[in-house]
Amino acid sequence: MQDFSYLFSRLDKSRFRSHFHLGDKERKYYFEKGDATIERHARDFISARLAPAKIANDGKQTPMHGHPVFIAQHATATCCRSCLFKWHHIPQNRDLTEREIDYIVSVIMSWLQKETKTGK
Repeated sequence: MQDFSYLFSRLDKSRFRSHFHLGDKERKYYFEKGDATIERHARDFISARLAPAKIANDGKQTPMHGHPVFIAQHATATCCRSCLFKWHHIPQNRDLTEREIDYIVSVIMSWLQKETKTGK
C-alpha cells in the first residue's frame, strides 16, 4: 500500500471531506466482508462509475451512504471526475487508465483501513 499521509493531511483540512466517517452499519459490513471483497467492490464501482470519459451524471454518481466504499470515495475526493481532477490531478474527458484505477482503489482502501483502526 502506498503512503497517502500527505493527501490525507490535505483532505483532513477540508471541512467537507473531513466530516465523512463510517457509520456502524458500514463498519460492520466492512468487517464482515473483509479487505479483499471490499477492494473488489471498490474496483467495480470505480470501473463502472468513474472510468468512462463521459459520465452523464458526473458529480452525482456516488451515493453518500450505504456502502463503505461510497463513504471513502467522498472522504478521499474520489467520488467524481471533477474531484479526481481537483484533488488528484487526474484529467477529465478521457477514460481512466488501469494505473489510475489502481491508484484510486489504493486511496480508498488506505482510507478505509485507517478509518477502521481509529475507531471513528
